[in-house]
Amino acid sequence: MPRFTAIAPLDKRYLIVLGACLTQFTIIGLLFSYGLFFKALETDFGWSRTLLSSCTSVAFMVMGVLAFFGGQLNDRYGPRLVLAVAGTLCGTGYALLSQVTQPWQLFAIFGLFIGVGMATHDVVTLSTIARQFRHRRGLMTGVVKVGTAVGQIAVPPIAALLIALYDWRLALMILGGAAVALLLAAASLMKSPAPSAASGGGVDAAGHSFHEARRTHSFWMICAIQFTVFSSLTTIPLHIVVHGMDLGMTPALAAILLSAMGAASVAGRLSVGTFVDRIGGRRALMFCFVPLIGSLLAFLLISAPWLLFAAVAVYGFAHGGFFTVMSPTVAEYFGLRAHGAIFGLVLFFGTLGGSAGPLVAGRIFDVTGSYTLAFIALATMASLGLVLVMRLPQSDIGVQHQSPS
Repeated sequence: MPRFTAIAPLDKRYLIVLGACLTQFTIIGLLFSYGLFFKALETDFGWSRTLLSSCTSVAFMVMGVLAFFGGQLNDRYGPRLVLAVAGTLCGTGYALLSQVTQPWQLFAIFGLFIGVGMATHDVVTLSTIARQFRHRRGLMTGVVKVGTAVGQIAVPPIAALLIALYDWRLALMILGGAAVALLLAAASLMKSPAPSAASGGGVDAAGHSFHEARRTHSFWMICAIQFTVFSSLTTIPLHIVVHGMDLGMTPALAAILLSAMGAASVAGRLSVGTFVDRIGGRRALMFCFVPLIGSLLAFLLISAPWLLFAAVAVYGFAHGGFFTVMSPTVAEYFGLRAHGAIFGLVLFFGTLGGSAGPLVAGRIFDVTGSYTLAFIALATMASLGLVLVMRLPQSDIGVQHQSPS
């Protein structure tokens, strides 16, 4: 009689990883594409870059405020319902952008629709991943954030093609409808299965409560670090496309800047995800700051479009690393007992910087006709963040770093 080898069933945790990747792909891919619509909105309505940047600042503020509550809802109810509602609102928001004629409409849509989707895409997906993977938490966080990078690579060229084939209004309607479908499909995959001890999964509820974490020095330092870095992480992706156009690039070539950034960030996400499992969050954060500061300084000196691609690649590596490192670092310092709420509040402080950065950069350009002072300010903030990381104490709950099982 022939022998048949049993095939191991699919680890359902990887369906959660897929759903989280798809959520990141859609929400961040669309956000990165918004900069492609600047020129059309400037031409049709005469709106300044300060105005166009301000509406994203509103979205980031909404993201920061609601991330804390989204984390609490995820801790209590799980990710599926939260992501389904937020995803529907986010996609609807992009479709509604096609109908704007007044500035207040732009702000309302970014605040009430798009900001809600942004509020849940990180805290809900990454907190869920932190609970499902113990030994490979950093690596799996990096894999999920690769979804963000793929969105950065794929969605802006699609948006640019739609604008070229049709017009900006129809392009937004198509993108918004597709986003609703993709985000609902992603949410359907985000039901936490019963974890298997054999597979290295499982929810370890040890660690600080939310109120205990708030009383630690480490918590406030991590919040401050997130504040200093997030201004760069939101400003550069939004303004780099139009900055490339200012240097003489065509819109299609400038859109490829975002694709280059996304491709480089894949290496950053996977590398830093592996490093944080092995060397800890503090050292991984220091590793991320070096290319970030270097790329911001390079933006000050570059005038040739082809050199801008090189600087964007360096920036992209750091960008991907920063978006990967923080959730595992929060788990390392405070455990999983209240990970969603703690991570959500850390994100809130990040979005304070993230909401101000694009607005200030847009205002600087409108006044000076250049992004030079904006790049100087961002490099200064990043340097302050590096100093804070170097002063961050070791984890106070003694998480051991282990190789993936």
